Amino acid sequence: MLAGNQRYESAEDVPDVIPLFPLAGALLLPGGQLPLNIFEPRYVAMMDAALAGHRLIGMIQPAPEASDVASRPPLCGVGCAGRITQFAETGDGRYLLTLYGVSRFRILEEIDAGSPYRRARISLEGFPDLAEPRKGERDVDRTALLRTFRDYLEANGMEADWDSVNRASTAGLVTALAMMSPWGPSEKQALLESSDHAARAKMLIGIAELALAGANAPRAPLQ
Repeated sequence: MLAGNQRYESAEDVPDVIPLFPLAGALLLPGGQLPLNIFEPRYVAMMDAALAGHRLIGMIQPAPEASDVASRPPLCGVGCAGRITQFAETGDGRYLLTLYGVSRFRILEEIDAGSPYRRARISLEGFPDLAEPRKGERDVDRTALLRTFRDYLEANGMEADWDSVNRASTAGLVTALAMMSPWGPSEKQALLESSDHAARAKMLIGIAELALAGANAPRAPLQ
């Protein structure tokens, strides 16, 4: 897998320690691209350090039990490492950048190194993202996925670029639909931790069908 000028072909190519960017509801998957607007001073400092080093950032969500006001909330155990492939300075202290998903990781331990941002020692063991980036693609029911996707869009008055959708590889389609899905943090974390593209596609279909069923359920009459 190639991300920017760095080639990631095995877990050994990924550093053991990476900075963490906790962000609820944000989903980065291997092979996906996530745009970010960085403005908090601690995360601007993190970007400066990443740009001077491996250009890798670990996207991760706060744990479901984390308080919205906690300054250092507990984190989910699994995130996705992304490499900065595009960035621009705005002139007012912000970074506009794009992360390319490299591999999911599991946090082994957080490292208190006195930096304003969080860092962790990670492991890629158990994730096939580098060795088998298209794992499960052949088992995806693309027809069912597209049918459910179309039904969801129509029910919510939304449209899609169907030419681009039809041209996309099945793995790319599953990744894009998962990342752009409007679900909450728990659903996003479940999609991230799905074993492969087939499992993720089944989960996407199931979540969308539940949402459609809820939208079509009869409402109780007003009293």
